[in-house]
Amino acid sequence: MSENLLNVNNLVVNFKMRSGEVTAINDISFSLLKGEKFGLVGESGAGKSVTGFSIIKLISKPGYIKSGEILFKNTDLAKLDYESIRKIRGNRISMIFQDPMMTLNPVLTIGTQMMETLMAHKNISKSEARKIAVEKLKKVHIPSPEKRLEQYPHEFSGGMRQRIIIAISLLTDPELIIADEPTTALDVTIQAEIMELLLQLCDSMGMGLILITHDLAVVSQVTDRMAVMYAGKIIEEGN
Repeated sequence: MSENLLNVNNLVVNFKMRSGEVTAINDISFSLLKGEKFGLVGESGAGKSVTGFSIIKLISKPGYIKSGEILFKNTDLAKLDYESIRKIRGNRISMIFQDPMMTLNPVLTIGTQMMETLMAHKNISKSEARKIAVEKLKKVHIPSPEKRLEQYPHEFSGGMRQRIIIAISLLTDPELIIADEPTTALDVTIQAEIMELLLQLCDSMGMGLILITHDLAVVSQVTDRMAVMYAGKIIEEGN
């Protein structure tokens, strides 16, 4: 029997406003098995992305986790301090964001960004980091990876940039990937390619996946289970 990788229990996330507090996530609970693909689906403003950000404590003020547990292999992420969560975020849990151009630094080469990410989490040399970066670019089918490390984000197409973001998320061999609308900014044909690639990588590397999207068709095709969110609540969950 598979063990639970993640348990979110009675999570409440509030935002402090001048007029008072607004509840963005209202007492939600769900779990994720090791290697499982789980979909969070709902309309814009339902609370999907806030849920994803909450798991890795990336909520900016005035937002904060008011109550609940986020158990990652029995460690409550909601209670961890900055240094402790930093060792998990981007290392054991990675996140893929909607727009690759908002994620990649336009003034740094792809290689610099990948190697800096690796060296921030692993005690390795620059040459070792470069070797791993090349390996991950190969995994996402980037041609001539050694050459591509020297290029800047604007030199890639949208689909190629998203492949690079996926490669960056794989650098530390995470146990869980949170993908927040990973194909929204791409053409329809490229969307299918990226989703297929992401699923293949999760299967081959044994990673869990939380897919955040508004597209019911995509979720029904690629996830093992899904939950529907509306107004900060999970209103339905099933296979």
